[in-house]
Amino acid sequence: MGLVGLANVPDWLVNPSPFVAKIQIDDDRVRLENGLVSCEWARQESVARISLQRSDVGFEFLRAATPEARVVVDGRAVAIGGLVGQRDRNYLDPKWLADMRPEPGAMTLRQINRGPAVGAVSADQRPAWAARYGAPSTPWPPPGKQLRFRFEDGVSHLEAEVVYEIYDGLPVIAKWVEFHNRGGKRVQIDSLRTDELAINRYEAPGRMFVEAEYEFNNIAAVRWRADDAYTTQPGIGLQDPVSGEHLRSMPNRLLDDLWRHPDAQETGATGEQRLLLTVGYPQGPAVRLEPGETWRSFRSFTLLHDGEDRERQSLARRRMYRNLAPWTQENPIFMHLRNSDSESIRRAVDQCVATGFEMVILTFWSGFDMNNEDPAYIARIKSDFDYAHSKGIKIGGYVLFCSTASYSKESNAVQDVYPPSLCLGSEYSDRYFKRLLDFIDATGMDIIETDGPYHGYPCASTTHKYHHGLEDSERVNWERQRMFFHECRKRGVFINAPDWYFFSGSNKTGMGYREENWSLPRELQVLIGRQNVYDGTWSKLASMGWMMLPLVEYHGGGAAATLEPLDEHRAEYEAHLAQNFGTGVMSCYRGPRLFDTEATRQVVAKWTAFYKEHREVLGGDVIHVRRPDGRDVDCMMLVNPRARERALAMVYNPLDEEVVRDLRLPLYYAGLTRTATVLGERGRRERATVAADGSVMVRVTIPPNGRTWLVFTP
Repeated sequence: MGLVGLANVPDWLVNPSPFVAKIQIDDDRVRLENGLVSCEWARQESVARISLQRSDVGFEFLRAATPEARVVVDGRAVAIGGLVGQRDRNYLDPKWLADMRPEPGAMTLRQINRGPAVGAVSADQRPAWAARYGAPSTPWPPPGKQLRFRFEDGVSHLEAEVVYEIYDGLPVIAKWVEFHNRGGKRVQIDSLRTDELAINRYEAPGRMFVEAEYEFNNIAAVRWRADDAYTTQPGIGLQDPVSGEHLRSMPNRLLDDLWRHPDAQETGATGEQRLLLTVGYPQGPAVRLEPGETWRSFRSFTLLHDGEDRERQSLARRRMYRNLAPWTQENPIFMHLRNSDSESIRRAVDQCVATGFEMVILTFWSGFDMNNEDPAYIARIKSDFDYAHSKGIKIGGYVLFCSTASYSKESNAVQDVYPPSLCLGSEYSDRYFKRLLDFIDATGMDIIETDGPYHGYPCASTTHKYHHGLEDSERVNWERQRMFFHECRKRGVFINAPDWYFFSGSNKTGMGYREENWSLPRELQVLIGRQNVYDGTWSKLASMGWMMLPLVEYHGGGAAATLEPLDEHRAEYEAHLAQNFGTGVMSCYRGPRLFDTEATRQVVAKWTAFYKEHREVLGGDVIHVRRPDGRDVDCMMLVNPRARERALAMVYNPLDEEVVRDLRLPLYYAGLTRTATVLGERGRRERATVAADGSVMVRVTIPPNGRTWLVFTP
């Protein structure tokens, strides 16, 4: 559970402050480092990355030099940087560098710059943000250093700047490429690979995670590819003794738990050949740059782990989101209102006030219509929203965002894989975006829930305003979607989006659940919902995923699956409230009301107050103690080493009898050593000894089909 690294080095997951970003530029070397990760380039006629290390544990990832990027310009393939002539691609001996030369036809290195600082990058790349809704005041933009290599293509006069960022206290390196047309005629960037890493074959893939902001639904920018120059054959013991098939000795752990694109991670590589990790546009980008114009690619983030412990890797990934997309820590308490008439809205607002909820979302099928331009409708919605604001409640609603929403045949995406849907590269999208933003401005909306866009499908139209054909359609749709989210963030609008747009400014996506499960009997929904939270928080913060709780029938199931009338099913309702609020997870409480009796109101208010009382620690990271399986007690614990309360453990009993159990809970990531104060649910307070491995033994008593909680402080 403790640090796997050098002696006397603090664990960055508990105390990241000693790890400060630095850049060193010498005559023959360039180095980017922060004490956790380092990247080094040989500087000769060009530059070539020769080292990528998790430096606090001395782990090297690279086995060969590769170009900084690869681009096809007007049909001509061009390397950006790199050196060729390495004697063997199994490993890189620094003595070979003297005999290595730039790839023929590669862009020429012109300049190396240290800046500008991270915060000076233009706002179109970083959404606006200030802490709210319980999020801590994380520095934004993130503190760190930026390094720029400027190259020039003598044929097209296209200039390319390869940009790296390294951040204080994070084992993460970001990268993107900027292009400037310095010539006198238009050039087209047909295709672009922004990164290519030749990694060592067995250990490195399990110790790295690479994510691009150009990752969503049907698109995978991060892929494994074959390295034809690597000739070592598979060794003995790499075949399945039953089938005789080669084992995949290098499972792609880079994206293995992201549901967005499970089948798009490999290209032309067997399990033994997947040695080039590449980042690039799967289609296009087909950017047409006029003289004097500039274009910037998407960013990618390379996270290097210090080992293969699953919880440490998950915590590292979650820390990356906290620092590089800090709005993911915003966590307002909201209900999903099933009706949008004035009476229903105002009743829901009053119920939120009475229970401590903070936000109302007019959900799908409620009749709420952001496309309605009738002044009378807009005035009525504004009046209802003003009422909510007068009571201190934030409010907004749902929109079917382009996917499956058609506005005319001429503006639809021309493709075969989806129902008719608006292409954001069409001229109509200007009116569409303006209508939505005007509605937000006119009504004072605080949240937008976009159903979609689920982009990644192509559009073959050659008449749309913002893209010229199939090759650039995916990119243009993504860039314009990002533009809309940035506009929402400038207005302070909270964004729920069931897709992976976090680096573009979205706040939440689904935690991970099957909607049809909410048609199961109530007693099954409770434990399955807890499993969804346990599983979903391996890849995201608790605040990044919403859960669902239909208070009225949803996808069927009838009375047996439904919580309404709420007072009649108060026990199941409380179980959901307890496990959602107790793990820092907001749920879509979807129905016409939050309570129907005073007794039910008190239950809802009890768990809302519990969350608010412990909000700082419940905004921390989930430690996965034991997965719910219905056979024994299960447990999730939230830790925050920077909070007053360092840890909060929720322990659940799915059995029909009371359980008394001694549990060993891991407090290492809570930053507690030697001793801890334990506060139990019933007010019992005691001191406990923390073992050398950071764990503590506690005794808990849990009622049948119930739960209990423990808070740990120094």
